[in-house]
Amino acid sequence: MVQSLWDNSKASQLEGGLAELVYRSNIIGEDRRVCNYGGGNTSTKTIVKDFRGRDVEVMYVKGSGSDLATMKAGNFTGLRMDDIRPLFERSEMPDEEMVAYLVNCMIDSKHPRASIETLLHAFLPFKHVDHTHPDSIISLCCADNGKALAKEIFGDRFVWVPYVRPGFNLSKMIAEGVLANPNAELVLMEKHGLVTWGETSEECYAQTIKIISEAEAFIEARFDEASLFGGVKHEVLAADVRRSVAAQVMPTIRGAVSDAKKMILSYDDEADVLAFVSGQNSPQLSQVGAACPDHLVHTKVVPLFIDWTPDAEDVDGLKQKLAAGISAYKEQYKAYFDRNKNEGDIMFEAAPRVILIPGIGMINTGKSWAMSQVSGALYHRAISVMRGATALGDFVSLSENESYNVEYWPLELYKLSLAPAEAEFSRKVAFITGGAGGIGSETARRLVSEGAHVVLADLNLEGAQKVAAEINEKFGENRATAVKMDVTSEEQVVAAYAETSLAYGGVDIIINNAGLATSSPFDETSLREWNLNMNVLGTGYFLVAREAFKLMKQQSIGGNMVFIGSKNSVYAGKNASAYSAAKALEAHLARCIAAEGGEFGIRVNTILPDAILQGSAIWNGSWRNERAAAYGIEPDQLEEYYRKRTTLLVNIYPRDIAEGIAYFASSKADKTTGCMLTIDGGVPAAFTR
Repeated sequence: MVQSLWDNSKASQLEGGLAELVYRSNIIGEDRRVCNYGGGNTSTKTIVKDFRGRDVEVMYVKGSGSDLATMKAGNFTGLRMDDIRPLFERSEMPDEEMVAYLVNCMIDSKHPRASIETLLHAFLPFKHVDHTHPDSIISLCCADNGKALAKEIFGDRFVWVPYVRPGFNLSKMIAEGVLANPNAELVLMEKHGLVTWGETSEECYAQTIKIISEAEAFIEARFDEASLFGGVKHEVLAADVRRSVAAQVMPTIRGAVSDAKKMILSYDDEADVLAFVSGQNSPQLSQVGAACPDHLVHTKVVPLFIDWTPDAEDVDGLKQKLAAGISAYKEQYKAYFDRNKNEGDIMFEAAPRVILIPGIGMINTGKSWAMSQVSGALYHRAISVMRGATALGDFVSLSENESYNVEYWPLELYKLSLAPAEAEFSRKVAFITGGAGGIGSETARRLVSEGAHVVLADLNLEGAQKVAAEINEKFGENRATAVKMDVTSEEQVVAAYAETSLAYGGVDIIINNAGLATSSPFDETSLREWNLNMNVLGTGYFLVAREAFKLMKQQSIGGNMVFIGSKNSVYAGKNASAYSAAKALEAHLARCIAAEGGEFGIRVNTILPDAILQGSAIWNGSWRNERAAAYGIEPDQLEEYYRKRTTLLVNIYPRDIAEGIAYFASSKADKTTGCMLTIDGGVPAAFTR
């Protein structure tokens, strides 16, 4: 049940109406049962000094494209009420004219564009107004008998408005309804949400929670667990089994939904999702339509519901149903677009944002992991609404055309335009072995800085987790994840890719970078030393590349591999026969894979670095002493020795190798495969020829 989050000890420290509005908005958005991600809006009317020092009545309202949970003062727009109030006398006002007019009402041109529903707040004669999307209220507003039931709950205290897309007409309709009912305490917006108000910020918030709680209590008194979603049709697979199945099918899904633009996936098997996908009536319920207009841009009108009987032995059958289902969904979406399009509309990606699988759970798609999570979070709210609405009556939604006109509404699309531009590696997943080391960690930072999601695989899990945490702190939640993996263990490599598929849906780029190095005169090279180099640098690179190759073929959207070889891949290093031979193996293995991968759009290239001493576990161990001994110098003289032997007289750093990797992994090298690039400052003995 929804609880009040108002904390007087915090609220009492706030100074001014705007500070209170920020606090109220944040605690409203904190509970997604009260308000959707990115949805809802709040306002306060107060007196401020204008640029000439005059007292002016100003309404601060949520700015477009913000989320209540995280809003700050700078996300609100201040508008002069004297300029807005005359609009109430108009009979109509088109969206474009309304937006242009409100720009002229702003007290500061640097403020964001005002919310679509600004006039809803302005026309109501109350100091503080909340518009929210509570699960319980939308359940009532999306029940076929909702208005009649509202009378049972609220008596004559509510105003019911039929569904109208937000804008001038809805705002005026709400205000007229409230003015006509002196007992009104709330507005119920059919198939949409709730409006409440108060004379203080605390009273406004308390009223919001009170009304939600009344609706919750009414629904729960009528809820029957046994008949939830028509009763149980399918048993849920055990947690480890369903996650294994999901990992196996997610690359198939990712390939099928990425025909227009690549998508990042996320997997969700929360209890409410599992209950819904297993329900007798859920396939039909899921196709009724969106639970709230605010969902549409992120979830589309309906999800894809897969008709599959849960069976861990039928993964191939599930893959076939997924491929066929996604293909049919895209055709149906194109037809929906054609039936409803307006002049100038450009169709979004036709692939589903929400995929529901009985016994398994929900898979969400998006341009990033964060956006796939938004789709998932909103569908959790849809499930909650359907749970409540079916406890009251039949679940109803917007008509097809009403849905389309929200999904492709210019004022709604404006919010999407506020997102940062996509970069070179946006929508791509990179798997980096040796992710905790100097080259691996620097490469991860480089790729993530241009939009990638990365998996850091390393024997040193703690080190990989530290790098991932640093990246996520800077670039956002789950942009990087760490897995423990021994490249010489087939089981661990397979498991790491399964974890990657479960985390992001698949992989686009692999960096074969894990390494070690030993040094011995040839006649003193033991079989153990030889096998160690071959196992890690040969077998390890083979296993990592082979499993990636399988996954990339399953996705059918191409792929990219970059091997980290060495100067010694082409140069016979003194006292390093085992290491040099293994590095030569890597370079030729990469060429072999490139020859086979071309028809699948899989590119494979190799970087040949030399003497990367910084941040390297290899160079901080015995290898440094061994190489110094081979050259007859002291270990602390190595950096200068290596610099002087280059034609450019430079040292090579991990960031230099990361730049080379980024080039090969980028669209700039789309027509390059089977290539080797030296990044060694120019060592003549290692010039390729």
